[in-house]
Amino acid sequence: MYIEWLKFRVQPELRSQFIQLDQQIWTTFIAKSPAFVSKEIWLNPDQPNEVITLIHWSDREQWKAIPAVDVDRVEQSFRTALGADGYELIEAQEYQIASSSRARP
Repeated sequence: MYIEWLKFRVQPELRSQFIQLDQQIWTTFIAKSPAFVSKEIWLNPDQPNEVITLIHWSDREQWKAIPAVDVDRVEQSFRTALGADGYELIEAQEYQIASSSRARP
């Protein structure tokens, strides 16, 4: 399992719209990949301009095989819908999950 961790700076008044458009545009697009597992959006209650997305991928090669031209097209669509000045990607990380535990009921 692989994690794509993205940190955005979003104008606070656009945060709800950013989340809605992210679901409509980005999640719809990446969900078509056979490697897509799930996606979470994290909000920091102390930082209203911070949005973190956490995307779980089952296979790194399939994830990275998504054509850059398609990613660029979707990014342009998202940027047009929200406005170019409404957000900025400020950090991107990639992780591999070595192990995980789940609480038992």
